[in-house]
Amino acid sequence: MDPNARKLFVLDTNVLLHEPLAVYSFKEHDVVVPMTVLEELDQIKDRKRDVSRDARVAIRTLENLLGGATPEEIVAGVPIEARDNQPDVSGSLAIFPDHQIHSPGQSLPGDHNDNLIINAALHLQQTLAPRQVVLVTKDINMRLKAKGAGMELVEDYRTDQLIDDIRFLTTGFRQFEGNFWDKLGECNTEMVGRHTHHKLPRSVLADEPLFTNQYLIDEDSDFCARVAKIDDETVDLIDFGRERLMHLDAWGIRPRNIYQGMALQALLDPDIDMVVLTGPAGCGKTLLAMAAALETVVERNQYEKVIVTRNTPEIAESIGFLPGTEEEKMAPWLAAITDTLEVLHKHDENPTGSMNYIMEKANVQFKSVNFMRGRSIQNSFVILDECQNLTASQIKTIITRMGEGSKLVCSGNLAQIDSNYLTAVTSGLTYIVERFKDFEGSANVFLNGVQRSRLAEFAEERL
Repeated sequence: MDPNARKLFVLDTNVLLHEPLAVYSFKEHDVVVPMTVLEELDQIKDRKRDVSRDARVAIRTLENLLGGATPEEIVAGVPIEARDNQPDVSGSLAIFPDHQIHSPGQSLPGDHNDNLIINAALHLQQTLAPRQVVLVTKDINMRLKAKGAGMELVEDYRTDQLIDDIRFLTTGFRQFEGNFWDKLGECNTEMVGRHTHHKLPRSVLADEPLFTNQYLIDEDSDFCARVAKIDDETVDLIDFGRERLMHLDAWGIRPRNIYQGMALQALLDPDIDMVVLTGPAGCGKTLLAMAAALETVVERNQYEKVIVTRNTPEIAESIGFLPGTEEEKMAPWLAAITDTLEVLHKHDENPTGSMNYIMEKANVQFKSVNFMRGRSIQNSFVILDECQNLTASQIKTIITRMGEGSKLVCSGNLAQIDSNYLTAVTSGLTYIVERFKDFEGSANVFLNGVQRSRLAEFAEERL
């Protein structure tokens, strides 16, 4: 390839923190890491946060690629060896000594690391013209500064994004206008156990994106079904019906709308190993998950215990100063779960006594995400709450802990991300929704509509 046709990508520190193996993502193009980025990684690698692990992985990746090269080769660029899952990588990796450049006429003040990285990109843009030099950063303000300073090409790191806009995220169901059956000619219907199955020609729904365990509903009839199997010729649907779903009961909780009905059906189905619940605040994610957990553990004896965990911001520094056992330390973070238990037992003669009895009967355990690595969780109903603040690798850690006979429920609201390093399209919750949409052992439901109160509903719509 013509050297001038190969782009040169200058990486900011936050790119390597977001994706430590990002240097492999630029295919035939070349990658430059300024010396200032290495210094920032060195400062971050010893912090007591999850981001420090990413910094160490990024440093080890650079060491593996550059460790055997001479200083001259590192500055000129060392070829990046292709990997099994990325065979089309053929560019080079270089370390640029940005602290040695000095061009006061075209540079920003060198009193800030962001400015030093921008200056390095500007210097490379000037000296390597007409070759395209691209500054890659996830910092919006830094992109604006670079543009204002004269950088022609500035981009966000989007290689790991499965969707471009959160509006395109799979909802887990498909709603048809009018009556679903009016769209069909003939179908093959048969009883399989307790369920009615419809086999339809795939051509009838050729224009519809279909996934395994996706729910199908319409506007004008009682129709509600779930996709059981898909092939090139047929679609196998399990017919539930709206009325049946609306009369499901879990620990005294019944659905208030069809979206909650679909979610509760997935939560109570022993053949589904993972359920992902998304939706606005107050749509019933935690309530339905906890009600299904108690129903399946206490009443149906399908699982032995309930494990509740969630992301805990700054947990590595603050959990040690909270009194008590791990469960007691986690209590402030999991107040939403105890609030839900109070709702489920508010009409009991002795609500506090009922809660304590049920927590012991269902063996409800509160665990920190930090202590999940290395475990194998068997025969448990696991609720991962508020997982919009987890990265894809953190959620992978939890999912790979699930052993035989366990069910995992991941819930979160992508509008309430608190992490400085995540957006709605890069959240681990978005990853699992998109990655698992074709997996026969998982289901995803977007709970449309706020059921908490009319005040919460008005606030969700208008604020």
